Amino acid sequence: MSREIDPYRIPKARWEVAPAAGLAAIDLNGNGGAWSGREFIGESTLGGIAVYAIYQALLTALRTEALRKRGAIDRPTQVQAIASSVWESAKHGAVVSLVLSVVLLVFPWLGVPLALVGFVGLGKASVDLLHAFWDGLDDAQRQELHRAAFDAGVNLNRLLSNPAVG
Repeated sequence: MSREIDPYRIPKARWEVAPAAGLAAIDLNGNGGAWSGREFIGESTLGGIAVYAIYQALLTALRTEALRKRGAIDRPTQVQAIASSVWESAKHGAVVSLVLSVVLLVFPWLGVPLALVGFVGLGKASVDLLHAFWDGLDDAQRQELHRAAFDAGVNLNRLLSNPAVG
């Protein structure tokens, strides 16, 4: 997996969360599931938008917090960056989720392969979130985490495989 090295570039939610977004649904009317195709498409699309927006909010907040700690941006700029990136990601998520919900409505058996691919995508998303979190730490916090991980028998260097980190 590639490591985003540029600290001034805000990562975007891409295809790693698409399978999870395609399978997510928010039960709007509380009836325990979709009883019509229109309801299924609406609830699945809204769930996908939520998945994209939450993931993008986490990525942007963690990355901009690192920039704020370095003094590159201030808090109002951080909030504006988070809001604009979440808005763009939600629009992208709406399109992806709408398409996937229609595909799953027509071919419901594709839910199983989509779920399996979703595990791989969520693994990559987790690593991206970990890297964004790690980039936001200062040297003292990184050393403290390395020490605590060593005491617990975990090797952080394998997880954070980048010569410029730590």
